[in-house]
Amino acid sequence: MHDAISAQWERLRSRPDVVVLEGFHAIKHALRFGGAVDAVVTTDTAALRKLAQELAPDVEDAITAHAQTVSAAEIAQLLGRVHQTEVAALARRPAWPESARSADRASPAVLLENPRNLGNIGAVIRVAAGLGLSSVYSTGTVDPWHPTVIRGSAGLHYALPVRRLAGIHEAEGPIYSLDPAGIDLREAVIPQDALLAFGSERSGISPELRRHSDVLLSIPMRAEVSSYNLTTSVAMAAYHWVLSSRHQL
Repeated sequence: MHDAISAQWERLRSRPDVVVLEGFHAIKHALRFGGAVDAVVTTDTAALRKLAQELAPDVEDAITAHAQTVSAAEIAQLLGRVHQTEVAALARRPAWPESARSADRASPAVLLENPRNLGNIGAVIRVAAGLGLSSVYSTGTVDPWHPTVIRGSAGLHYALPVRRLAGIHEAEGPIYSLDPAGIDLREAVIPQDALLAFGSERSGISPELRRHSDVLLSIPMRAEVSSYNLTTSVAMAAYHWVLSSRHQL
């Protein structure tokens, strides 16, 4: 490992506002949505440039400007593993407003109550970004900016605010919670300032979230099926809003 590269990564990773981006697509999305990328390592700068030319020419110069060539073993030494695209970066978290005010929303936000699966959280963020939702909030102990979550979102944390709330009391706006006892999603009118809230796949929403909910929504499902995946539920609720509101993406 080049001492200068190792020292740079050690120094940057010690900062609380710096996160790890693993793989080409995570770095691409961070740059595309205005993220500040401070360091990039790759096993092959020429191959990285070619990949950018093919998949994301809009960020080609930005992604290669900071690129430093190291071996796959050296990337593994830095991160503990090597993404299949053999590129990784360090970037600063965006300075999103700390407010969760509903008045600022042009589209619904997502609230994940105490989510546990890091990959699911990342996939939810990816869906929310793709469908133009305003933000993703979570409660509980899991950091929504964990490297595994960022990998699951393909770096789309940079497309919309992603933040952990201290509790449900911090969430503003009408809360539309997904629950089997709710009204059929197909009949629901979801306002743009709504907070779409989701509990766990195993136990659903908590009694506290139920008390705070303004509306309960249910997603149609065959009786023989026990539950939907969290990301699937978020996608269906969000897509219902996109269709019914004719929201332009």
